[in-house]
Amino acid sequence: MDLTVPRQHGRVSIRLVKQRDAKALQAELLGNRSWLRPWEATSPDGPVSFDMRLGIRRLLQQYRDGGGVPFVMEYDGEITGQLNVWGISRGSLSSATIGYWVSERFAGRGITPTSVALATDVCFGELGLHRMEICIRPGNKASLRVVEKLGFRYEGLRRRFIHIAGDWRDHYAFALVREEVPEGVLQRWVRGAAPTDAATVPVADRPGGI
Repeated sequence: MDLTVPRQHGRVSIRLVKQRDAKALQAELLGNRSWLRPWEATSPDGPVSFDMRLGIRRLLQQYRDGGGVPFVMEYDGEITGQLNVWGISRGSLSSATIGYWVSERFAGRGITPTSVALATDVCFGELGLHRMEICIRPGNKASLRVVEKLGFRYEGLRRRFIHIAGDWRDHYAFALVREEVPEGVLQRWVRGAAPTDAATVPVADRPGGI
C-alpha cells in the first residue's frame, strides 16, 4: 500500500501529504482566514501555530505511528486543501474520524465529497477499518451537504464536543460501516445509489428544535 500514489476520480485526487507541500498549504490557510476561521479547531490552552512545516512533520509522525493518514486534496494537480484521517483505532473498534478543509476558491466543484469518498474507500478497502465517522457543526451547511450526498448516517448530537473558534461547540455525528458500502462509497455515490435521507437530522437535535 503506497499512499503517496494519488487516488483519483475525474479531476479530483488525494495523496499523502509531503513536507514540500507546506508552503502551498500555508498560503491557502492564511489566504482563507475569513472562510475557514468559523470552522477551525482551536485550543482552550491558547493560540494554535500556523507553521505548516511543523504541522506536517507531526502529521507524518502520526502516520508512521499508525494513528492517522494526512492527505492533501488536489484539483487538476493543484492543492486545494487537506483531509485528515485521525484517531485510528485497531482491534475491536477498528475505526477512524475524517476532518477536512478546502480553499474558498475551489468550493462548489465537488472536491470535498469526492475526496471524502476516496479516503473512506481507502480506509475500508486498504487499511481494513470497519467504521468511519465525520463530526460537523450544525451551522456548517457546506459540510452537511457532503455527508448528505455520500449517504453517511446521522448518529446523534454531541454537545460541546470540539473546541472551535474559541469555545466548545456542539457537533452532529455521522458514520458509515464497511458492510453498508460493499461496492465502495465513491461508486455508490457515482451511480446515484446513496440514500437521500440517511444524514437527516431529527428536529429535536436541530438548533431551536426547527
